[in-house]
Amino acid sequence: MDQALAGGIAVLDFGGQYAHLICRRIRALGVYSALLPHDTPLGELKRMEVAGVVLSGGPASVYTEGAPKADPHIFEGTLPMLGICYGYQLMVKAHGGEVVRADRREYGRASVKVVDGGGLLDGLGVDRLACWMSHSDSPARIPPSMHVLASSESSPYAAVKLAGSPQFGVQFHPEVSHTEKGQEVLSNFVLGVCRAQKNWSMQSFLRQSVESLSKLDGRVLCAVSGGVDSSVTAALLSRAVGDRLRSVFIDTGLLREGEGEQVRRFLGQELGVNVAIVDATDRFLEGLEGVRDPEEKRKVVGKTFADVFEEFAKDEGPFAYLAQGTLYPDVIESGRSTGPASVIKTHHNVGGLPAGLSMKVVEPLRELYKDEVRELGTLMGLPSTVVEKHPFPGPGLAVRVVGEVTREKLRICRESSRIVERILGEEGLYGKVWQAFAYVGDDKVTGVLGDERKLGYQVTVKVVESVDAMTADWSRLDPRVLERISNAITNEVSEVVAVAYSISSKPPATIEPQ
Repeated sequence: MDQALAGGIAVLDFGGQYAHLICRRIRALGVYSALLPHDTPLGELKRMEVAGVVLSGGPASVYTEGAPKADPHIFEGTLPMLGICYGYQLMVKAHGGEVVRADRREYGRASVKVVDGGGLLDGLGVDRLACWMSHSDSPARIPPSMHVLASSESSPYAAVKLAGSPQFGVQFHPEVSHTEKGQEVLSNFVLGVCRAQKNWSMQSFLRQSVESLSKLDGRVLCAVSGGVDSSVTAALLSRAVGDRLRSVFIDTGLLREGEGEQVRRFLGQELGVNVAIVDATDRFLEGLEGVRDPEEKRKVVGKTFADVFEEFAKDEGPFAYLAQGTLYPDVIESGRSTGPASVIKTHHNVGGLPAGLSMKVVEPLRELYKDEVRELGTLMGLPSTVVEKHPFPGPGLAVRVVGEVTREKLRICRESSRIVERILGEEGLYGKVWQAFAYVGDDKVTGVLGDERKLGYQVTVKVVESVDAMTADWSRLDPRVLERISNAITNEVSEVVAVAYSISSKPPATIEPQ
């Protein structure tokens, strides 16, 4: 959204996975923050009257040819600065230090010892921090003008300060929820060092979004899936454009049980939004036949979505806009950010839409994360059954069926996931975890049912805890609950003879299997 950055914090985007997450964390402090191109000139930052600047992480190495660089003048002035990971390494190099490929890479949790508790690490109340690291390079030598604030076993210069200047650098990622005291570190910089203005709230986002969306000059077609993202999008647009909104629910055959009826009841009956239900199951499954590569599956789903929308728009239109519930994790993973991001996976509502789409795409939530969307939905009065629903991938079960998508594997995946959600609900755990589901591939294993040996499917259950989906950790469920889930799946889904539990975090894994 377009908002002046005066008194706020500019985040220069070097393509890191967590670049926009930094903005999210700063906004959680009540301070407006926006992501800007990595080479934004110092003069432009001064013109915007920003209170400070953060240099994000990134996938490149500072010493390689063509690596993204910042305007060198920003390192010379008195503008408050926090360099994170790659951004920190740029600072070290700019001031005459040396950055090299580390002998020992750090990915995941690391213990950081606080050497100097002043300034950036002021008031944390601990001698050691459990921090999230994600880097292959690190400073081998820092310039004399920098002194060490914290160190780890593999990063002796884990946090530094430039003498006589409000410039700081950290090798770890304070913006990631798994970093202990990370928000306090950001607060020390944003509110302590930069003295930024508190000018951001979800109420202001809602007010400004409605004002901006109300200016759309034409009818809006909104894609709804039953999930919280598209539901909040539809509710927001309904408030902004009224009867110029038409929602369409595409039954892809790749959805959770009962999704269509829930959409009709909530949007149609409770909100009074005009919802059309289109059954395109056969069309999607025919398009996916024989497709095994996950990226190709995503593109098939995206292309089919776009085709169905185009046809619906021609029959029911004209529509000037196509609205989607795209969130920033979708955008950043698809490599569509302000910086040189790497593509992790294409999301059907981001990378799968054809360039010739006749409607302009509107994404009101594309700057938000899931927790912010839930906050926005609650603010608008949406029921908890909608706001607290677990995330569901845009391509649906196509990315939870590993390998070729078949009707049998879809049914196994759907029924197994329903069992997982049901038991977590009975145990009072559904609302306490971020996401829970089951996925299935082609592998079959030997089981024993009664007195007979049987070759059947193995499904994998995944339950994760997260705040924003940018990082996630596997949920340490009680073995009793896991036993209930396993027994229920093998008893109720006849083709399944074994159940596994995923204990991979993000990173290195992603939440969805594909």
